[in-house]
Amino acid sequence: MEEARVAGARIRMSSFLVAARHWADRPWMKRALPIALAALVFGYLRIAAAGERGGVKMPDRISAAGTTLVLNGMGIREATMFNVDVYVAGLYLEKKTQSPDEVMSSEQVKRIDLVFVRDVDRDDITEAWTTQFKSNGADMTKLKGQIAQLNGWMVDMKEGNTLSFLYVPGKGLTVVVKGAEKGTLPGSDFGRAFFAIWFGKSPPNKGLKSGMLGK
Repeated sequence: MEEARVAGARIRMSSFLVAARHWADRPWMKRALPIALAALVFGYLRIAAAGERGGVKMPDRISAAGTTLVLNGMGIREATMFNVDVYVAGLYLEKKTQSPDEVMSSEQVKRIDLVFVRDVDRDDITEAWTTQFKSNGADMTKLKGQIAQLNGWMVDMKEGNTLSFLYVPGKGLTVVVKGAEKGTLPGSDFGRAFFAIWFGKSPPNKGLKSGMLGK
């Protein structure tokens, strides 16, 4: 789908340049050319500068906590034996990597954005968090308070709703639900356990992990 959009933009650009050469000596073309060309270039760059997976687009670069982050990769969370798409996830880092250990352990500004592509009940979300913390070796006793608070902020999600998780060294993990900031969960140990949900030994599904790692 994304390749088709880029190809279409290239065709429009080529067609415009052919027409511009044909009418180049007309006064109105001389006035309109810079504006039209700028619009075409801007549109092409917008298409080329966005990641896409499962019909969801995410920008290649964002600004968070005063830092420029790059889109490392995107993956799709699949559930049940029928591989039903649940959400599209994007991982943003200060510098791209394909190492899951680096994603989990590095003390850098990093963010995960989830865009839901189907309705999901709050109970299913909190159950998934708890299950994934356990299966990826989190210290459930030590992190009990943070996990309970994370689950307490969860709500029913509708198609198109978003969750965002921003980790800032020395501050913790800030949770944003449907565009509203809920709060920050402190501790680098919790940050590592949280990112291990996707990048630990037992991710929700392999394609989600590999996609977010840019593989």
